[in-house]
Amino acid sequence: MAEPILEVKDLVVHFPTDDGVVKAVDGVSFQVMPGETLGVVGESGSGKSVTFLSALGLTGAKNARISGQVLFRGQDLLTLPEEEMRAIRGAKISMIFQDPMTSLHPYYKVGKQIAEAVVTHRDVSKKEAWEVAVDMLGKVGIPKPRERADQYPHEFSGGMRQRAMIAMALCLDPDLLIADEPTTALDVTVQAQILEVIDRIRKELGTAVLLVTHDIGVVAQNCDRMVVMYAGTVVEDGPTKDVLARPAHPYTRALLRSRADYRLRGGNLNPIGGSMPEMDKLPAGCVFHPRCAHHQPGRCDMDE
Repeated sequence: MAEPILEVKDLVVHFPTDDGVVKAVDGVSFQVMPGETLGVVGESGSGKSVTFLSALGLTGAKNARISGQVLFRGQDLLTLPEEEMRAIRGAKISMIFQDPMTSLHPYYKVGKQIAEAVVTHRDVSKKEAWEVAVDMLGKVGIPKPRERADQYPHEFSGGMRQRAMIAMALCLDPDLLIADEPTTALDVTVQAQILEVIDRIRKELGTAVLLVTHDIGVVAQNCDRMVVMYAGTVVEDGPTKDVLARPAHPYTRALLRSRADYRLRGGNLNPIGGSMPEMDKLPAGCVFHPRCAHHQPGRCDMDE
């Protein structure tokens, strides 16, 4: 049986503040197998992005309390020195960030930014790196890639900037691609094109994909397995078809009922009431119980 390419074990990320400890991630565990697409779904604030930024050493908060294990091919990323992590980021694990306009530097041409990633991790000339950048822009579906590589980010449309970010993330043939909300702020047609590009490249390169999204419909159409997160915890994990056909957790069922196309299939559209709890004031018992239609007082709201 194949070993997981990434295995997260009881990951905890807490941020001490003057108002209390913000439990952004609180005991998260899951696996990513080679060549598969794993979807991580949940509302904004559920801890999805913090989980993966912390795994790559990119939280940016010096006071973060991080524990647990993040095993990449058996090596715990949380224990590696920064120099070794820099060798893994980009080359072995790449990440597509949420907003391509802020992720791409406005003062440098797109091709140069992609080529810089190649030069950083490979012993190649700038000319060779430029050719890699042009080739990758073509692979992700950007027309006239040689001309486009010589342009600035503001000259690209939103969908093209996202394709450029995918090209940058894949230019070193990573083993794992983390796509954090890759279709945010894109229209439906462009969303479908971006997801098709990611899936095609996954098949061509054999790259495992970790797709982070708040849209359970995106997960349903594109992922082999899925993880559902709420308030910094994993509430459900399994093959996508099984989870969607037989959701076990009330939060997963609530996400499905709140989809726009749920009504078209004969169900009633029921948005989830209330909002995500404050992460420094989590409720006792099941963290979803204040918003749950099946809340049983004296059972769901009590710690075991």
